[in-house]
Amino acid sequence: MSSFVGVHVSDQWLQSQFTQVELRSLNSKFISTKKRNGKVTVGDLPPLMVKLKAFSEMFKEEEIRDILGESASAKEDEIDLEGFLRTYLNLQARAAAKLGGPKNPSSFLKATTTTLLHTISESEKACYVAHVNSYLRDDPFLKQFLPMDPATNSLFDLAKDGVLLCKLINVAVPGTIDERAINTKRVLNPWERNENHTLCLNSAKAIGCTVVNIGTQDLVKGRIQLLADLNLRKTPQLVELVEDNNDVEELMVLAPEKVLLKWMNFHLKKAGYKKTVTNFSSDLKDGEAYAYLLNVLAPEHCSPATLDAKDPAQRADLVLEHAERMDCKRYLTPKDIVEGSTNLNLAFVAQIFHQRNGLSADNRKISFAEMMTVDEQMSREERCFRLWINSLGITTYVNNLFEDVRNGWILLEVLDKVSPGSVNWKQATKPPIKMPFRKVENCNQVIRIGKQLKLSLVNVAGDDIVQGNKKLLLAFLWQLMRFNMLQLLKNLRSCSQGKEFTDADILNWANKKVKITGRTCHMDSFKDKNLSNGLFFLELLSAVEPRVVNWNLVTKGESDEEKKLNATYIISVARKLGCSIFLLPEDIMEVNQKMILTLTASIMYWNLQQPVEESESSPSLSPSTAASINGEDESSLSDQVSNLTMDDAASDTTVSSQVENEVTSGASMYRVLSLVQN
Repeated sequence: MSSFVGVHVSDQWLQSQFTQVELRSLNSKFISTKKRNGKVTVGDLPPLMVKLKAFSEMFKEEEIRDILGESASAKEDEIDLEGFLRTYLNLQARAAAKLGGPKNPSSFLKATTTTLLHTISESEKACYVAHVNSYLRDDPFLKQFLPMDPATNSLFDLAKDGVLLCKLINVAVPGTIDERAINTKRVLNPWERNENHTLCLNSAKAIGCTVVNIGTQDLVKGRIQLLADLNLRKTPQLVELVEDNNDVEELMVLAPEKVLLKWMNFHLKKAGYKKTVTNFSSDLKDGEAYAYLLNVLAPEHCSPATLDAKDPAQRADLVLEHAERMDCKRYLTPKDIVEGSTNLNLAFVAQIFHQRNGLSADNRKISFAEMMTVDEQMSREERCFRLWINSLGITTYVNNLFEDVRNGWILLEVLDKVSPGSVNWKQATKPPIKMPFRKVENCNQVIRIGKQLKLSLVNVAGDDIVQGNKKLLLAFLWQLMRFNMLQLLKNLRSCSQGKEFTDADILNWANKKVKITGRTCHMDSFKDKNLSNGLFFLELLSAVEPRVVNWNLVTKGESDEEKKLNATYIISVARKLGCSIFLLPEDIMEVNQKMILTLTASIMYWNLQQPVEESESSPSLSPSTAASINGEDESSLSDQVSNLTMDDAASDTTVSSQVENEVTSGASMYRVLSLVQN
């Protein structure tokens, strides 16, 4: 597989300050300015710099002009690429100084491979180190590196190979990654590190993280580990938080953080605490809420001195001592409580909930909650579509698919992503929506757009969505997801000669890809029962990248146990390659037609992105659709090419190059670790 040509500058120190992703992006901006003006001068830099995301929110154009004027360079002086990069670094340092005032207690971590500066909380870093030391100390591979010292940057050094993050994802949601797919040699080459990083990021999306363009934006949200059980299905005792059965639906749609606050206030009310806790920051700073909460949950360990303490720091220390007597691990410090660290307070409250939630075992209420669970097949499809929607990078995070989409707003956001410009936002109403007819209006627009996209919506009205028709909703979302897949494939290459991609094209491509390698497996359709052993997909993955499958780990797939081993391995290998997929091993074993199609299309999409040697001929996709795979530059890809594999593929480099360069930086590791912890 060919690699991209990097951007190189003569000054090695200057080269080391940027990743290739940044260099290629900045070089592109520099060249476009040079082509437009004939040359780049100092006077051209302010309007250019202020448009860069790193500075757009930090400086105004006049400020940049004043900063550049301090160097006494004339506006007419021509500047080369190195001068442009040095100016960028100078502005980056000014931005850091602007952020790092006396009110900011955080330190700054600047990795040698990036110019992006990220605020690193030493307390949070210490919390993550303690978390890793606690949960992974007995791991066969990592125990040689543990325990880590929170005072050093060993956390980021250890995370660079990607193994730690993959292991943490499995701690958060066991079984997400088949550990046979993780590269765990003592010394990994860049390709193997990149595979681990790609596997980590795609697996993170598969457990509910919204990963948007790692390296230039944050990993926006995650719902992992500490918040995983904060729903009625996992913890039916939560039904005690509502007064009657009519309020259960409201509880179902709450985000895990909101459920945690509702649980906390439920116990605080019983303890006689007069205030309502609305956040994990300012409302907890004085430590009183913690004292009341722990007194009602573990009265055997309570001490009058906690509430009598006048100093918030002293009270916070007594609160942590009380929690320790309840066997809660001490990850945060009294200072973190007093300063209102949102992340650490959230983690602390979640830990208390897991250790002792104080909810009763009212069998009648629990039975009612358990009756609300849907059948397994519907649950798996709900999970897949929910994770897919969250992977699109829309503004609203979906916690409960069937409830969250009933006002139509989220579906409009999804439609705007898969078909930009299709939504008339002037005719849409943003939540919270009090008037029921506004919800119907939103959903009517959803149906109208769906019909424009030629989705099958016969006798379907917006009110069906408002009423929460689950089967209809799943059918609609499947059509929308399939439409998105086919559009991505169509936009990727100008090979369809004006014709749409079809399921048959994907099927034919997969069979020809396997056949050309000389293997014998064949797929008759996406519901071919012979696919249940997984061998076809392992051969397909091996066909698109020969080194990605370790055939020593593959079973014959005759028993259910062997089939599950193969299916689990397929999913991890596909994610390791770069495919963002949301199916489960059971979907392969049971040959779920919809999920099999998404898996095949995702592998096809990844393969068609890869440059191909000129001598390599490309088989046609179907008799009517020629697939001329010519390795065109990714800068020609549509902005929509973002959600079937890695989110927001960089316009100036391959996805794998971006992940390798960005995830190996300590600062990006910090963001990933904070996501996995929370």
